[in-house]
Amino acid sequence: MDNEPLPAAGHAEVRIVAATPEVARRVAEVLRRCFASGEQRSYPATREGGTRLHLTLDTAHAAEPARSWLAASAPTDHDQTHADEV
Repeated sequence: MDNEPLPAAGHAEVRIVAATPEVARRVAEVLRRCFASGEQRSYPATREGGTRLHLTLDTAHAAEPARSWLAASAPTDHDQTHADEV
């Protein structure tokens, strides 16, 4: 992951891992209602099944729900990395 290129300024790469493709698509749809996005890409998640969906979001063009949330949110001292993140 250290060699993975960063997305362009104002964009975010989102990875969704779900037990079924339908669940992954529903999460992606919610994100698309908040941000402009590129084409999604789907991959098998594991040998046991599941779906991994990759989506590029344009955070510079936020829709109203995200615009309101982004304006009200700010990082705090309590923000922490999840155990599986670096």
